[in-house]
Amino acid sequence: MMIVYNPAAGQRRAQRLWRVLDILADSGLRIELAETKYAGHASEIAKRAAEAGVPLIVAAGGDGTIAEVANGLSGSACRLGIIPLGTANVLARELGLPFTPRAVASALAFGRTRTLWPGMARRGDETLLFVQMLGAGLDAQVVHRLPLALKRRIGRGAYVAQTLREIARYPFPTIRLRIDGEETEAASVIVTKGRLYAGAYMLAPGATPTEKGFTVVLFDRSGAASALMYGAALPLNMISKMPGVRLVRANEIEILSDHVPAQADGDSAGEGPVRITDAAMAMNVVVS
Repeated sequence: MMIVYNPAAGQRRAQRLWRVLDILADSGLRIELAETKYAGHASEIAKRAAEAGVPLIVAAGGDGTIAEVANGLSGSACRLGIIPLGTANVLARELGLPFTPRAVASALAFGRTRTLWPGMARRGDETLLFVQMLGAGLDAQVVHRLPLALKRRIGRGAYVAQTLREIARYPFPTIRLRIDGEETEAASVIVTKGRLYAGAYMLAPGATPTEKGFTVVLFDRSGAASALMYGAALPLNMISKMPGVRLVRANEIEILSDHVPAQADGDSAGEGPVRITDAAMAMNVVVS
């Protein structure tokens, strides 16, 4: 078992990881810890380990780290494990993974798996695998501008603070899309594999990352007032019922507009245009 971990994640998260490692070591399992040194390093580590025949590679971190490791495992038979150490841990909550150190260690040792079908975003010759969602518009602008130090200091609250800053200055350009061949427009867009967003908040009821296809959440109303309304509805799990919100099931989505900020699994994903489809293969994720 190899565990891929970002040493810059913070002391509190490191302590949680060490507790899991202690329990695994006490169980007699052989563990190798690989620390990342730069963006994209987790993908490189995972790819080399999968090619070397490591059967289980564990992402210790949040959704961005999980996506990087999953990207490295894409196309291989290697299983993906998760130690949830992120700010929101959306995929871990989506799959019902455990969070306590003993339960996490037990799940990894037992090795029962569930299928995960990631998404793939393509921009020119570049490809980016994501495990939960890709957003374009205001939420991506928040991710692009979010100070890392603030995120480490106050966690999820940093997104709230940055959202309030961006609402005042984001121009809310109209985003042009093509969804399964039909063109439409929206103020903001979230293309999601699963139900949840920003933690345990309900975004797209009925969606699941274990199957092919996406739910496209289209926010038709633009401007600061509408953004605040949608933001207030999120913790109430009311987003899907709000006026000006459309949910569309789709297999292929193209964000056609230029220079629209994009984010994938909480990390910056550049700008549009971008084409989104399912990854070529599903992968197996270790669950509880």
